[in-house]
Amino acid sequence: MAKGIFSSLKGMDAFGKTTEDVKVKTRTGAFLTLIAAAIILTFTSLEFLDYRKVYTETSIVVDKSRGEKLTVNLNITFPRVPCFLLSLDVMDISGEVQRDVSHNILKIRLDGDGKIVPNSYSAQLQNDLDKMNEVKQKGYCGSCYGGLEPASGCCNTCEDVRMAYINRGWSFSNPDAIEQCKNEGWAEKLKEQADEGCNISGRIRVNKVIGNIHLSPGRSFQTNSRNLYELVPYLRDDGNKHDFSHMIHRFAFEGDDEYDYWKAEAGREMKNRLGLAVNPLDGAHYRTSKAQYMFQYFLKVVSTQFRTMDGKIVNTHQYSVTHFERDLEEGGTGETPAGIHVHHGTQGLPGAFFNYEISPILVVHSDTRQSFAHFVTSTCAIVGGVLTVASLFDSVLFATSRALKKSGGGGFGSSSKLM
Repeated sequence: MAKGIFSSLKGMDAFGKTTEDVKVKTRTGAFLTLIAAAIILTFTSLEFLDYRKVYTETSIVVDKSRGEKLTVNLNITFPRVPCFLLSLDVMDISGEVQRDVSHNILKIRLDGDGKIVPNSYSAQLQNDLDKMNEVKQKGYCGSCYGGLEPASGCCNTCEDVRMAYINRGWSFSNPDAIEQCKNEGWAEKLKEQADEGCNISGRIRVNKVIGNIHLSPGRSFQTNSRNLYELVPYLRDDGNKHDFSHMIHRFAFEGDDEYDYWKAEAGREMKNRLGLAVNPLDGAHYRTSKAQYMFQYFLKVVSTQFRTMDGKIVNTHQYSVTHFERDLEEGGTGETPAGIHVHHGTQGLPGAFFNYEISPILVVHSDTRQSFAHFVTSTCAIVGGVLTVASLFDSVLFATSRALKKSGGGGFGSSSKLM
């Protein structure tokens, strides 16, 4: 009974066999077999290399992170702005203001040739006048020399006297005649550094909200005036050019993961592979010959995530930027190069201003590789497809050869005679 059932299954055999007695082997078949084997080996090798290759898939999702901070890594050189004048301020839409940022910031004095002034490294970006204000002895009350006195009634520093003069509407053109200015030695100190430039570098932490970063005259030099020499009278007659031309060596928004050694290595490798290692502002150089000139940068920051094959997740940021320059000598009005009249709603200040916005999008770059099942399936398809096509060619050639022999065309048959 069982033998009868198994015997009936023979009718379902899709792989019919022939005996050795009825098999016919030809030179043409052997040649096609070698070609098919070479094709299978080549295609299978290519498929294996493709299976081992790492691909990067990019997707876009909504950024759901909350309460994060960004690290801004910057390195900027101002060849014609003395370090005592330069201040770094940060403010954002939440109302947080950081003035004269000094933590993790280094400023270096540069001579007229752009070389570092010996022993000029300073981790304190806060200008010296502001620091003098903090250490004045209690009980001291300096004269305002006829200027409009502040609420305290005292002008304890050269800056207080200058502000009193400005509030009175007087010209503050001779600081050497003011006791506070003479005691602080500002005239000599500023004349000594008048022809210098400044390099500022380091990292600052900012909230992940809309904000701006200012590199401009420090608060001790700021008034409602737009003229740089009115801001800093010591520079008016020193014979040197002063403007905010600058070179941006590096300006990047970074995530906390980039300060983890292992994650940082993985992040750098993926950035180099994807062409994201260089930031849009890196190497930018902007020049002006005017002291009353404002540079503005509008940046759109996009959160970015890298996912490696070994499971590492590295969070970082990219940004795009547009650039705008404004000549403050024109005041609140001006003209475009095309001759169109424009009106500025806000008064500007000489310096470089970086205004950044945070995009709600998260870009995810994930490393991936073909599955082993896909490799096996592709290999089987290659082997089966090549053998099938080769078998068809062999059948056609064999049938043609036999037909020619029967019709008397032995020329072809002699070149592929039966073995």
